[in-house]
Amino acid sequence: MISFSNINKQYGKQLVFVDASFQLNPGEKVGLVGPNGAGKTTLFRMVVGEESPDDGEVSVPKKLTIGYFRQDVEEMQGRSVLDEAIAGSGRAGDLHHELEALQNAMEDPAQADDMDRILERFGEVQEEYEHLGGYTLEAQAREVLLGLGFHEEQIDGDVGALSGGWKMRVALARVLLGRPDVLLMDEPTNHLDLESIIWLEQFLRGYQGSLLMTSHDREFMNRLVTKIAEIDGGEIISYSGNYDFYERERTIRETNQQAAFARQQSMLAKEQRFIERFKTHAAKAAQVQSRIKALDKIDKIELPKKRQIVKFDFRIPPRSGDQVAVMEDLHKSYGSRVIYAGFSLTVRRGERWAVMGRNGAGKSTLLKMIAGATVPDSGSVRLGASLTMGYFAQQSLDVLNPDLTVIEQLQNDFPQDGLGSLRSLAGAFQFSGDDVDKKIRSLSGGEKSRLAMARMLYNPPNFLVLDEPTNHLDLATKEMLVEKLKDFEGTMIFVSHDRMFLRGLGSRVLELGGESGKERMPRVYPGSYVEYVQALGHEAPGIHT
Repeated sequence: MISFSNINKQYGKQLVFVDASFQLNPGEKVGLVGPNGAGKTTLFRMVVGEESPDDGEVSVPKKLTIGYFRQDVEEMQGRSVLDEAIAGSGRAGDLHHELEALQNAMEDPAQADDMDRILERFGEVQEEYEHLGGYTLEAQAREVLLGLGFHEEQIDGDVGALSGGWKMRVALARVLLGRPDVLLMDEPTNHLDLESIIWLEQFLRGYQGSLLMTSHDREFMNRLVTKIAEIDGGEIISYSGNYDFYERERTIRETNQQAAFARQQSMLAKEQRFIERFKTHAAKAAQVQSRIKALDKIDKIELPKKRQIVKFDFRIPPRSGDQVAVMEDLHKSYGSRVIYAGFSLTVRRGERWAVMGRNGAGKSTLLKMIAGATVPDSGSVRLGASLTMGYFAQQSLDVLNPDLTVIEQLQNDFPQDGLGSLRSLAGAFQFSGDDVDKKIRSLSGGEKSRLAMARMLYNPPNFLVLDEPTNHLDLATKEMLVEKLKDFEGTMIFVSHDRMFLRGLGSRVLELGGESGKERMPRVYPGSYVEYVQALGHEAPGIHT
């Protein structure tokens, strides 16, 4: 299928690949892992021919069709969401739009003289389109778009009116509709809610082609891949199994490598002592030279590279009153769309509420009302005594000063604290080395999210209101955050599509939108998210697995 043979790739002084080899076989589902900057995107770009290795060979069969979902989405406008999704779906998509153009041409009086050619071409296109199953393409496109969280009115609406996150979903739909032989997917779950992630899992399980993907979602990776390809120090190392298997095997491999390194160092030290002791003894000169030559020929074992995950102990927040947030008879509508009609809920000290619901059920709206960022049409939200709130949402990024560096922002926020402590805080959220000297205006959206989270948790409030806090966090940082928040002594209410976060922290579940997704009767589940899944048999409202 696709093979990389002894490839080398270098950017300036940075060695990305050194004699690396890897093969993607027909039907394989492979997870691609490695730290930021290891070369995962470079590998994708080599497959599609956008980059070439400095040495070695990348072999891709000519007739192979490849679909590539990437994080940078191109401009979309001038079409409906449906047409935009169909547009990139391979040959059938091209024919779909040519048929439309030919139909318009047949109705155009100005082209009457060219009608014979138009009709002939229309017949050819129609025959090929039908042969490729094109007449089911629109129905398939609607099914995929609905699965990715679009409403019917959005599907027929203007794609140009969508936000960047929703355009990413359209780009994902295009790739899936193409049904290529090979799918390359760079973080496909980044802009999806839990319901859409579970739908995508089911879709990809039934996909017959090969899949090579990166993902920061451990559960998503575990359920789909049967092989892990790790880029580490210029090499590509394959592990046969899912992500959990890879982690166990990697730990064993590192332990064995450390033991082998220690044995070799002991042997080398012993040989070096002999050489130093007898290098001036004429009678031992031949032995000394023999041992020097032998040492020169030995392949030196290197210590395994340690992933730098900075541990950080967050401070204990002050104690709040027993009633943290009391919502009574909340009503909220957007135009004709009713989000809440008489909703009441009391959040008590120490509870950790996971808010579930389909796209549009009102999850973020509820958190905004609690945080005071949005007011209800009627009803009240009362916050309890001795309360300090930390609200994290994408809007949290607006309070960062674009003219400061990362470390300057932290020093500005916490002037009483030492540089070492603030560097440790930055390191815990993946700002290491020179990263702390980056200007905030030059940070990516994910980096700004991590910085906003770090600022909020350094002196943690006793009530955390978190809207998708794990977006853009890699697995190791996400795990660190979940472990630290397990010990958090305050109260939380959060929306998350990350099942590791939900399992680790959700002690109460609020399900919005009802079982069908149409009813507006919220359901309170008094147990944990894990118990909720066990009791109800599904991981998200309306999704059954």
